[in-house]
Parts: sequence; structure tokens; C-alpha cells
Amino acid sequence: MSARGFLSVVGTAVGGVIGLGTPPPPDPECVRELLAELDMLPGAGDEELTEAVRAFQARTGLVEDGVAGPHTVHLLTRYAAQRRFYLAA
Repeated sequence: MSARGFLSVVGTAVGGVIGLGTPPPPDPECVRELLAELDMLPGAGDEELTEAVRAFQARTGLVEDGVAGPHTVHLLTRYAAQRRFYLAA
């Protein structure tokens, strides 16, 4: 994931979690990359991405709406970063 894409996703997640209003939606490609880092490979279409987001939400106890909102993106970003850390160790 590019640094720009990562910062976009992190900014969206942080803004939504700490209540800075309604953040813009994250870039779908960034969400795809984060899901792929967690071995949840979404397909190329929008429906496949929605289903992958819904599966991630089910795994993490979030509301399963298939929308990559602030809480979902926050957890995606956090778990992907943790995985990168543990794989590097």
C-alpha cells in the first residue's frame, strides 16, 4: 500500500473514531490491500469487496453491514499493522 493510501485510510479511521465529523470514505483499493494483508482476499468487483468487508466485520464483532466505515477501517488498519509487526519479528 502506498504511503498516501495508508495515510488516507488512517485519517479516515481516526477521524471517525474520535468524532471529527463524518470522514470521507476510504479508498476501496486501500481497503482491498488491508483485507489482503489479513489473508481475506476480496475479488475485483464491488460486491466481492462488500462481502469481504462483511466477513471481516463478522470476525471482529462489528455490525455486519458491509460498509467500510470508521470503526471497520480503524480495525482493518490496526490488525494489518499488527500482522506486519509480528511477521517482521
